[in-house]
Amino acid sequence: MLGIHTILHPTDFSDQSRGAFQLATALARDYGAHLILLHVARVPTAIYGYGEGMVPMPHEDADQELEEELHRLEVPEGIWVTHRLEEGDPVTEVLAVADEMHADLIVMGTHGRRGLSRLLMGSVAELVMRKATCPVLTVKMPFQLELTPALAGAGQEHAHE
Repeated sequence: MLGIHTILHPTDFSDQSRGAFQLATALARDYGAHLILLHVARVPTAIYGYGEGMVPMPHEDADQELEEELHRLEVPEGIWVTHRLEEGDPVTEVLAVADEMHADLIVMGTHGRRGLSRLLMGSVAELVMRKATCPVLTVKMPFQLELTPALAGAGQEHAHE
């Protein structure tokens, strides 16, 4: 059996990340693993329009909003979860947190870009997959994990055989 004790889920709060979050929580529950929810802020301040000019939002306020959004992710009861908010390059920070926390698996969403848009915009998921020292599971939308009571217990009757 694959030893998964720590799962890292980087999120950008997109629909793609939501699908990966569902899978990460299901795996954390099934393996009894520690789940680390990570958001990497690319810039230290946000800019808001105000009248005729632009006003930078204080750094602490932006961090507070991101921290609150990270904590709004509903983790099922019984899963040991850590919330992390980092700043910088998403690839660099995901890899650093994975190493620091000794992640056994990274579960992240991918936008599924192809061709020129992928070449021009790059792919955080692809770069993480190339450089990570642990397995990386990418989830492409649409993805919906719904466990009905019947499905949630499926296969358990064979676990004792």
